Amino acid sequence: MTEVEIIAERITLRLIKMSDLNSIHELHLLPETDEFNTLGIPQNINDTKSIIQSWIAENKLNKIKNYTFAIETKSDENFIGLFGLKLGDEKYKRGEVWYKIHSDHWNKGYATESLKAVIHFGFENLNLHRIEAGCAVENIGSIKVLEKAGMIREGRGRQVLPLKSGWSDNFEYSILDTDERK
Repeated sequence: MTEVEIIAERITLRLIKMSDLNSIHELHLLPETDEFNTLGIPQNINDTKSIIQSWIAENKLNKIKNYTFAIETKSDENFIGLFGLKLGDEKYKRGEVWYKIHSDHWNKGYATESLKAVIHFGFENLNLHRIEAGCAVENIGSIKVLEKAGMIREGRGRQVLPLKSGWSDNFEYSILDTDERK
């Protein structure tokens, strides 16, 4: 297994393992973290297991194209969320990020710290040129995170997210390796 760990001031991002199953399942069950997420709430722990098995398999590849990290607090190694980085075609040197933070840890700066750390990892370690993200236009918390991390809103995709509440527009964000980082 490729060992990848990103260390920030208060958190560590490490590749997920099957031992994270219960924590990930609990995260996916929270209605408040599901509101703007297209994954949906799993029916049972086996649904969660089938989802993360493919993530774990991808994390074990010699050349990872789809990183899925567990976010842990450094102080007590407490699982607080997930962070993903999906790489596109090598020619374009592009990646797309996503994250899901347990609602007990909202508004504490963990998502922004995670995003800044992954942006740094993407540019410095993976030699990416562009990192992208999208979020539902009503997801104010995620909009704040993306902008605090220095990402720039580029556009709006109309009705691209199939949420429980119906089709949602999506704000499209990016940051380039040449952009000033916060």
